[in-house]
Amino acid sequence: MYCKKNLEGRSDKKYCDVHCKSAYQYQKAKESEPKFYNRVDSQLKLNRKILKYFNKAGKSVVRSDTLTKEGFNSNFFTHYWKNQKGNIYYFVYEYGFLKVNEHGKKKYVLVIWQDYMQKT
Repeated sequence: MYCKKNLEGRSDKKYCDVHCKSAYQYQKAKESEPKFYNRVDSQLKLNRKILKYFNKAGKSVVRSDTLTKEGFNSNFFTHYWKNQKGNIYYFVYEYGFLKVNEHGKKKYVLVIWQDYMQKT
């Protein structure tokens, strides 16, 4: 019994109506630890949002600490692409990044997925 109302009907009834049951399930889900899938999905969505925001021109270079401050985590990506030079670009859906070191500073080269990257 979630809402503390008197229950009428079957002896094993736990909720007064579907709204009461739904409210209980929602509260229970909020209090429990987020499921692994939800944590990964949330991070992927955040990474995509950050990459999209910092790559308005189609290609840009950004310091890694700038993205990290926004919550970017490079361990979460959906796929990768290796160019002819052997550089590996990691993608979060259509937005990609390449880790580089420029003058001792960690940076990301941000790109957008192109048709030629598609493997046949």
